[in-house]
Parts: sequence; C-alpha cells; structure tokens
Amino acid sequence: MIQNKMFELVFQGEKPDSSEALADIKAVFTNGNSSQSVKGFYDGNGTYKVRFLPREAGVYSWKVTGAVKAEGQEECTASTQHGMVHTQGCHFVYENGDSYIPFGTTVYALIHQDDALEKETLQTLQTSPFNKIRFCVFPKSYEFNENGPREFAFCKDAEGNWDVDHPNYKFWNHLEEVISQLQEMDIESDLILFHPYDRWGFSKLAPEQNETYLRYLVRRLSAFPGIWWSMANEYDLCFAKSKEEWYKIEEIIKEEDVYGHLLSNHYCMKPYDYSRENMTHCSLQNVLFHKADKLMRKYQKPIVFDEFCYEGDIHYSWGNISAQEMTHRFWCAYCIGAFATHGETYLSDDDVLWWAKGGKLKGKSPERIAFLRELMESLPSAIEPWYEPESVTFGDEFLGYKAGPDHPIISLVTSLTEPEDDAGALKDKIFSGRCGDQVYIKYLGKHCPRKPFFILPEDHKYKIDVIDTWNMTRKTIMTGASGITWLDLGEAKEGIALLAVDE
Repeated sequence: MIQNKMFELVFQGEKPDSSEALADIKAVFTNGNSSQSVKGFYDGNGTYKVRFLPREAGVYSWKVTGAVKAEGQEECTASTQHGMVHTQGCHFVYENGDSYIPFGTTVYALIHQDDALEKETLQTLQTSPFNKIRFCVFPKSYEFNENGPREFAFCKDAEGNWDVDHPNYKFWNHLEEVISQLQEMDIESDLILFHPYDRWGFSKLAPEQNETYLRYLVRRLSAFPGIWWSMANEYDLCFAKSKEEWYKIEEIIKEEDVYGHLLSNHYCMKPYDYSRENMTHCSLQNVLFHKADKLMRKYQKPIVFDEFCYEGDIHYSWGNISAQEMTHRFWCAYCIGAFATHGETYLSDDDVLWWAKGGKLKGKSPERIAFLRELMESLPSAIEPWYEPESVTFGDEFLGYKAGPDHPIISLVTSLTEPEDDAGALKDKIFSGRCGDQVYIKYLGKHCPRKPFFILPEDHKYKIDVIDTWNMTRKTIMTGASGITWLDLGEAKEGIALLAVDE
C-alpha cells in the first residue's frame, strides 16, 4: 500500500442473488485513531473488489464484511505522489500540497473508439500541454460522432432494455484502463456522467436506474485519485431530468464518494446553481471572461471555462474559431485567475475530429497553450484578480475634478447596473492579475497600444517583460520600474501581455 495511490483487495465469492451493481460488500480501514468505511463492488465471475485510497502513511488494519468476510493488515509507505486535486479558495492544489493549474481539453467519446484510435489519442495527449480531459461514460450520438461504441456500460434484459443491475464488466475494465493511463501521464479525468446526445436510451433512464448506475460507478472508481465528477455535459438539455433529480444525483455522489473528489455540472444555456454546497467549482460554457473576478467573489470557488467554442473549421459557429482566438481566450482566463478548456473541430476526411473522437491535434493553439502553461507554472503563487488604480491615469485632475477616491467618476462606476457594467467591460476590459506584490500581469488582448503603462507599487522595483502570446516570445524591456511606468513597445500589435516581476 502506497500513500495517495489506489489499493485494491480482491476476493472470490458467490455471485449476488439480485443486483450485481449493488452487491453487498464493504470494508473498514483503520490507521491509528482514524477510520474509513468504503463500499466494494462485484466485478463478474465471482470476483469482488474493495478499493481504498490511503491518504496517510502508517499501518492499516482492514475488515471486509457482507458477501465476503476477511480481515488483515497492510503497511502504507509514505510517498510524494500528488494524490487527488482539491480546491483551495479559487484555485486548485494536489493532496500533497503541490500546486495544480488545470489546462484542459475535450474528447467526448474517447473510450468509445477502436483500439488504434484510442492509442493514437493517448499518445497525442502524452506530448500535449493538457493535464485534464473531459470525456463521457456513455457513448455520444452527434454529427461527426455517429459511430457506435465498442461496448456498453450495462447488459440488456430479455425485453432488450438496459439492465443497470448487471454491468458489462468488459466496458468498466476498459474505462479503468484509460483512467489509469491518463493518471500515469498526470492527466486528470473529468468524467462526464450524463449527457443528452444519445440514441441508445441512456439519457432517459428512470431515476432509480440512474441511482443504481451512479452508486456502482462511484464505488468502483472513487479510489482513483485522478478523477473529477462532471454531472453532465449540458445538463439543461437533459430534459428527462428535473431539477430535483439533479440535486439527488449530487447527494448520491456525495454519499458514495467518501474521498470528496471535485464535482461540478456543465450547462448549455442555463448555468447550474454553483452556490450549492456540493459544487466544488464552476464549470462554465460562455465567453464572459470579464465576469470571472466577480464570479470568484460571488461563489468563492474556482472558475473553469470548460467550453467557449472550439478551434476548427466546421459549419457550426461554436466549432470554427481561429487558433488566434482560442489562444486569446486562454490568456483572458488565466491572467485574471480563472482556468480554461481547449477543444478542436477541424474537418477531416476520416471523420475523426479531436473534440469527438481524439486522434491527432491539428490546430496551432496547443503549442501556445503550452507556452502559457509554462509561464503560469513558473509564477511564485496562484494569480488573483488585480484592479489597477485607473484613477491615477487621469492625472491630477480629470473633467475639472481632482483625482482621488472622492472623484465623481467613482460614484458613477459604483452605480452601474450589471448590463451597464458588462457593456463597458466587453468594450475595453484589460485582464490583469497578481501574485501578491511579487508579480503583476496585464494581458492587453485585442488592444494595441504602442506605449502602454503599468501602475506598480512604489516601494518595489520591477523587471518588466513583454510577452508576445502568439509568437511565444518574452523580452525584458525595463528594469527598476515602480509607480506609474510608461513603456514603448516599438510597434502596436494584438496579443501582448506585460509581466512585472519584483527584482
């Protein structure tokens, strides 16, 4: 047994008399004064398994009851393995305390492709900048994604209906193999539990069937450290489920997942209620990056833009933004302290689009996302939103009034309604963040000043770098900067970020 790594006990016993998905097997693991109860599962052919994720080193005594009875003892050795990802304020950290900054991508039907294509996808991911991937448990039926799956999650009964009490163990073992391979690459599996794009009937299972499925899934998978639960892709299009059913799904996951993996719910048009206690972060589908700081203050949770269109050239408007625009949107998110998820939808003669099936990445944004990731991971701490003191830029006087906190413009700004505030932000928002007083960053985005300014603390001296986010260059243009600092970039161009580092 190794700290922060899944431990598994395997037993042989009689086949369950009724539901194989809800087999009666549980265990208690005790280490000193701490004790953890977990539920096991049936894996076919008389095999029962109990999985445990030890989060502390030491000697564990364990006792299994139910369909199988056994007990024993295991020494858990300390390790530096990352373990699970948790939230820390509006950011993420690994179980062992290391920082984790999610850079996601999406391959919805990853596990439903043939061996060759799945292998190619995993090989691509291994050299990609992505450390989180969104993919579905159930197969997906949609344009560019109409091939049938290799296996289904359940068997069928005599009438041809899905029998959730009898899992298809071949499917579940394959899903685990993929999760394990992703973990070995330090890629988190953001596992999508439900979605509406379905021709097989999974989106319209009865509530009691959904409950059986969920309990089996969580009992089987929750000891994997590299798992996030995404309740749905576009939950608001899953018309067969009521709001109360979604709340019930939350509670089932919370009850069965004794480790507390990350949990959220992704939407199409109507955001989920991220203030709910079980929601660990906000999984958004929009381009309202200018609202990220306000959403952080509102929810006190990480903000993840999990879908904001895809780099590609298909006919759908959501799937044909440029690589430049994808890169721009990533910088908007990260420079204000939020996070983002990539996707790619380039037409292909073989009908293999990354967003649906995987394969190889064809776009130009991933290498630029890698450049951004390298920068973000080099910073001394997580980025927090920063509000540059704009009133200083007016000089000593503006519109006949002295600059300062009593200036009428301050009252005007604080009186704006949300639509009024949005209109101004959409027009000229600059995405700025800070790491204490050590680092300040301003992403100018679509703005093209030749002589931008930085307003920095006067009691520090900063080195200022200019970052070209598209050409992936970084050049120091000033040292010893403090207070109001004007810069000369030599030329005006889009996609420039300014980075001030305390010397």
